[in-house]
Amino acid sequence: MQFHSILFEKPEDGPPPGDVDEPDFFGDLNLDQFVSEVTRGLDEYKLTPFFRIELNGESAVTYRHEVMRDLDGPDALRAVQSFALVVRKMRDCLGDVQKLYYKRQKQWWFLEAASRYCQGVLAFSSELADAGPSSRGLTAFSLWLKGYVDSEAFSNLSRDIDETRAALAGVRYSIHLHGSAVTVLNYHDEEDYSTYVLHLFERFKQGEAKDHRVAQKDWPEMNHVEAQILDCVAELDPQPFLLLEAFCENHADFLDPTIGNFDREIEFYIAYRHYIQSCRDAGLKFSYPAVSSESKAIRCNETFDLVLAHKLCADKTAVVCNDLYLEGPERIFVVSGPNNGGKTTFARTFGQLHFLAKLGLPVPGRDSHLFLYDRLFAHFEREENTLDLRGKLQDDLMRMHGILKASTASSIILMNEIFSSTTLADALFLCRQIIGEIMERDALCVCVTFIEELARLGPQTVSMVSEIDPGRPSVRTFRVRRRPADGRAYALSVAEQYGLTYERIRERLAS
Repeated sequence: MQFHSILFEKPEDGPPPGDVDEPDFFGDLNLDQFVSEVTRGLDEYKLTPFFRIELNGESAVTYRHEVMRDLDGPDALRAVQSFALVVRKMRDCLGDVQKLYYKRQKQWWFLEAASRYCQGVLAFSSELADAGPSSRGLTAFSLWLKGYVDSEAFSNLSRDIDETRAALAGVRYSIHLHGSAVTVLNYHDEEDYSTYVLHLFERFKQGEAKDHRVAQKDWPEMNHVEAQILDCVAELDPQPFLLLEAFCENHADFLDPTIGNFDREIEFYIAYRHYIQSCRDAGLKFSYPAVSSESKAIRCNETFDLVLAHKLCADKTAVVCNDLYLEGPERIFVVSGPNNGGKTTFARTFGQLHFLAKLGLPVPGRDSHLFLYDRLFAHFEREENTLDLRGKLQDDLMRMHGILKASTASSIILMNEIFSSTTLADALFLCRQIIGEIMERDALCVCVTFIEELARLGPQTVSMVSEIDPGRPSVRTFRVRRRPADGRAYALSVAEQYGLTYERIRERLAS
């Protein structure tokens, strides 16, 4: 039975042949930080391309959801994690082979790596079958693994390991030391003098004595004396060492490529589970989104910015969650409200949700229904670049022109505080033109803006407002709610900041 991949449902889906360039929107959505953190300490698995390449169909996404659901069960997760640990130790042994100097020691560590591999494969095959996975991916791999364990190639490898280890375990020799001379002899049932000496002095023992022995470090590398002793032993009893040499030649590529690929790809799931665990421990919800490349009715309750939440949970700080949904003709969120109130975080959350959904991963929040876009574009405010000789307004226009030219009806466009460098009238005119183009395309969009009129351009737009604490206007709640924008919260916040509220003005007049 053939097995393709635990990550990609079909060969045409992947895996990618090499590195995958970082998408343009990664920096704006802080997804570059996400990938850096989720792959930390896992360089040997080269997981970064997997966290950059998006899936293109509902079935491909569901394929990964099924595997993740299996790993939500303790039995399958324990089996996979145990196997991953065994393979990592096997690779450590192979790494030691490259570092060591003496030939026979290198050969022994190679044999040890192969032995750990066989033991791990046998145990994993049994444990995975007992776990009873229901996903297409793990079920297919379990069947393939059983066939591999029963194959002639694996049986021969296991037999050769057992024979070689048994032969080496049977080697016996004696060492005679006289001054600086070391003589290696065949072992002929000579008496063990250490046992004799200990027994002789046992009669003089008077209670427990302090141990004055000096612990010696057990270095993995042999020194030249040990290596020469081993060479002498091999001359006296060559057969076990010939078996060892033959084993290394005959099984130089003992690691099956399918198992090697599985070990790498399964870490994608384990790494993400580890990344979101701190959020789960804090009580935050994750869900497997229902995805569609047709319906643009989206929903996610109690959702949040994953990258921000990961940092806050590490600091034991509370995370504010928000709800969002679009239905019927609605396509565009227009997010307004006071500065530093969570508007940009809402836009990032929307983009992260859809990107994680296209990776086939659980997303932050519950009851999630998301759209499988073709391309995601982000236009976030950037500092003016003095080297390109363009003004900020011109740069905003050129970037937006490129996005509109490349976008389709299946695209997602995120705009954050664009045209802030021009007048209100000009910004309103330009934003109306751009949102009009997006409406014609019927694309999904989030527009973070200080221009509240944009929320009333048509049935496609939905007003979302970042709120403040009614009793303390200067305090942000970081909640973004679906309601008409009236500007009052923003005005009250500004008035509070500059001491222009009704109460503050009365206080000054009275004084």
